[in-house]
Amino acid sequence: MKTLADLGPEEQGRIHSVTGTDGVSQRLAELGFTSGQTVQIIRFAPLGDPMQIRIRGFSLALRLHEAKRVRLAEQ
Repeated sequence: MKTLADLGPEEQGRIHSVTGTDGVSQRLAELGFTSGQTVQIIRFAPLGDPMQIRIRGFSLALRLHEAKRVRLAEQ
């Protein structure tokens, strides 16, 4: 299954789920990473990590290891 880390700049996807049960997964859910939400990659840092994304009308930065936890729905 494709993850958020697999998208390129300016690509978007719809969230299927967030994997894991630790604090990082819980924090992602609190930030709005819930099933059905659309997420868009804005850009990557020069070395590729972190990435800037847009979700629910605001932008934030995620590390690649965090983005790999966000599974995207098949399109």
